[in-house]
Amino acid sequence: MHRRDFLAVPVALGGMTALSGSGRMRSMAMTAGPNSPAPNPSNVKALVFDTFGTVVDWRSSIIREGTTWGQEKNLQIDWGHFADRWRAGYGPSMDKVRKGTLPWMKLDDLHRMILEDLLTEFKITGLTEAEKDHWNRVWHRLNGWPDSVQGLTLLKKNFVIATLSNGNVSLLVEMAKFAGLPWDTVLGSDLFHHFKPDREVYLGAVDLLGYRANEVMMVAAHPPDLQAAQSCGLKAGYVPRPLEGGPDRKPAPASAATLASFDVVANDFVELSTKLS
Repeated sequence: MHRRDFLAVPVALGGMTALSGSGRMRSMAMTAGPNSPAPNPSNVKALVFDTFGTVVDWRSSIIREGTTWGQEKNLQIDWGHFADRWRAGYGPSMDKVRKGTLPWMKLDDLHRMILEDLLTEFKITGLTEAEKDHWNRVWHRLNGWPDSVQGLTLLKKNFVIATLSNGNVSLLVEMAKFAGLPWDTVLGSDLFHHFKPDREVYLGAVDLLGYRANEVMMVAAHPPDLQAAQSCGLKAGYVPRPLEGGPDRKPAPASAATLASFDVVANDFVELSTKLS
């Protein structure tokens, strides 16, 4: 059986599951047969991916669904601004969990807390609890970038591929179902009760996958995420997404020194698969 077949234990939600124990995973990895991925020059065996912004286009997806929803509700909202404000609350809310101001919460719950404030800020009233819950789950219904499915499918031929996201497992599984993302397994923050860039996330993923840290590559569009992974011994694959913040808010390019510090730099996942082959 192929190594990735061991990692994608069938469950009700799309045949994917979070990994529940490092001992079990190491045992599975050790018993992989002759059809396991061929060695590659960089010795990478697994790729773990940042998801929001790197794999999926959260901003355009929220704008698209918000526009339709706003028409139904007769809401005159700048949905690009709404999406940006929602995303802006992401980091500060996770920091409150880190500092103990808030107890541990899944990202779904943090998104809902931010949403409640946004509904007040944008003067959106009269929603039922079911409507709020559905709108909060827009983060489960994000489209991949144009190269995501094709590139991940190519990478999956030679590597174990998994999310390594601040999203919770149920969010990531439903997102994969919606966008057709062919993960071998999903690793989310609720497995570790930590958010990136905490070391527990990167090292926890390495432990669950059953590899050495230098056999796992973090793939992300955000240099700080990659640098945090490198500090834990993982390799780094940089795939910039200049349109993540919209056409008018392109991020400053990474410096030459930063780019040189990464193990591989690619324009998209298809190019990444070529560079790692």
